[in-house]
Amino acid sequence: MSNITYLSGKRVVLGVGGGIAAYKSVELLRRLIDLGAYVSPVLTSSALRFVGETTFSALASEPARTSLFDDRDPIPHTHLGQNCDLLLIAPATADLIARCATGLADDLLTTTLIATRAPVIMVAAMHSEMWEHASVQANIATLRSRGVIVLEPEVGRLAGGDFGVGRLASVDQVLAAIEQCLAQSGILKGKKVLVTAGGTREAIDPVRYIGNRSSGKQGIAFAKMASQLGAEVVLVTTVAVDSVPNCQIVMVESASEMMDAVMGAFPSADMVVMAAAVADFRPKRISSTKLKKSFGTPEIVLEPTDDILAELGRKKRPDQIVIGFAAETGDPGAEAARKLEDKNADFIVANNVLEPGSGFSTDTNRVTLVGKDSTTEFEIASKTQVADKVLQMATKWACENGIWV
Repeated sequence: MSNITYLSGKRVVLGVGGGIAAYKSVELLRRLIDLGAYVSPVLTSSALRFVGETTFSALASEPARTSLFDDRDPIPHTHLGQNCDLLLIAPATADLIARCATGLADDLLTTTLIATRAPVIMVAAMHSEMWEHASVQANIATLRSRGVIVLEPEVGRLAGGDFGVGRLASVDQVLAAIEQCLAQSGILKGKKVLVTAGGTREAIDPVRYIGNRSSGKQGIAFAKMASQLGAEVVLVTTVAVDSVPNCQIVMVESASEMMDAVMGAFPSADMVVMAAAVADFRPKRISSTKLKKSFGTPEIVLEPTDDILAELGRKKRPDQIVIGFAAETGDPGAEAARKLEDKNADFIVANNVLEPGSGFSTDTNRVTLVGKDSTTEFEIASKTQVADKVLQMATKWACENGIWV
């Protein structure tokens, strides 16, 4: 989870209910902060019997709140509810679940719940008998019918030495639920994004090929980030990749195969990210057998490969966004500007592969994003962070210019 930026810059209200599992919310808070979230803790009066306000204030992005009547803000519930990207309640006790299900709003946490339109995740924790009670299950069903995500408790050691269902879900499970929740409500929700990754291989004979040093890491980062932002993704790749949520993976090898796969998926795509390093040339003739030294030195005649980006630029509709790449060894900005014009792309992501930390196979990149009306130089960052920034900027541009309505 440490390399994922799905929480970077997100505002999370962390509500803490009054149960023994409240102490685990301290670790959850720390992990949220580590992942880049801005966390505002809200503790119920019952929670304060198990955990201290000072602990949460020390670890969070701002001091913990415990009262609806706060001198710092006359309407804290409204501001918290309007400004958050997620309301997370952990632990959610039987009493708190009941109050939320019936619409009671008698403290800061329950009023914030009613005042927000952000996604809500409630992480249930209580004794087994309470969890299994019909009223609790009915209240959970009510909350789920309203779109609230309720994480069920785990089986394990409970307070008082008992054993059974009721333990607060693990921090990793909670974070996984948050990731999925934010992806479903992300800025690319409802959009289809086509991504290419890796370097193509152009066969010389059955053994050898002309290729390049691309690892596919940047393209795969784009596919994963587009998925996290809510998109339905098609990834056309020359390198193997683990499964990506909500992503169709299409394996190819040559520029010709990539051309066929890309053009097949392009008509239904809202955005294309051509991160693959497609070979510019291929052997004009491919030997059907392995070339051996005993045959003498072969003469390999090259011919141009298909220009996939140019073809996308010729065929793209006004409502489609095309992002190309320029991996250069000289001035990446100048080459990006030329490509932007010649290929009719909307953006070109350019980098100097000779710059330390910015070349092939690295986990970081330093890029310049060249658009039709702007040029932005990024500081060196992880390839996941680069993907996030580019997708965010391209989406904002598309919305502001009426390309996406």
